[in-house]
Amino acid sequence: MLALSRAIDRLNETVGRWVSWLLLAAVLVSAANAVVRKAFDFSSNAFLEVQWYLFAAVFLLAAGHTLRRREHVRIDVIASRLSRRAQAWIELFGTIFFLLPLVVVVIDLSWPLFTRAVASGEVSGNAGGLIRWPLLLLLPTGFVLLGLQGLSEAIKCVQALRGNDGETGASCPSGPNAEPSVSARGAQALGVGDEPDRQASSRGPAP
Repeated sequence: MLALSRAIDRLNETVGRWVSWLLLAAVLVSAANAVVRKAFDFSSNAFLEVQWYLFAAVFLLAAGHTLRRREHVRIDVIASRLSRRAQAWIELFGTIFFLLPLVVVVIDLSWPLFTRAVASGEVSGNAGGLIRWPLLLLLPTGFVLLGLQGLSEAIKCVQALRGNDGETGASCPSGPNAEPSVSARGAQALGVGDEPDRQASSRGPAP
């Protein structure tokens, strides 16, 4: 199972690294569109839609990579106060009963949209717009990658709860090598979470 988890991690890491270049492509398309519009008084809806397609590709295809790196926003008001083992149980429960069912529902609903768009040759309703099926294909593809990463994270949490977290190098909260969440890193950057420790260290050891 750990081999499967590592393979999924590598897949989403690779996808995320390559997809990040689409942000540069979106910036270049946007800049070219602005220059052409100002210099030659010419524009096209295709330029705008290409930007939307590129942004959608980054957002959807990198979702699994974002989950792997624990970069989704988390509200850790309660969970952050619990033990790492309790956090691992919460992570596992949320993945199995919320994330994975959502993935299945979205794939089930979005795949027919894609196949119908291919069969009908659906095109954007805007003048000069683009064909729609590449955009619609991003939905099931992105959620497949997200679901795979959810499976990988569930495997890591199970291993951590079994006491094998050292073997995973995983991001499950129960593991000692877990990466802190966005909110935790933000708190550390602001010096919020470690204030008692700093005060304790400045006072020195208790007599």
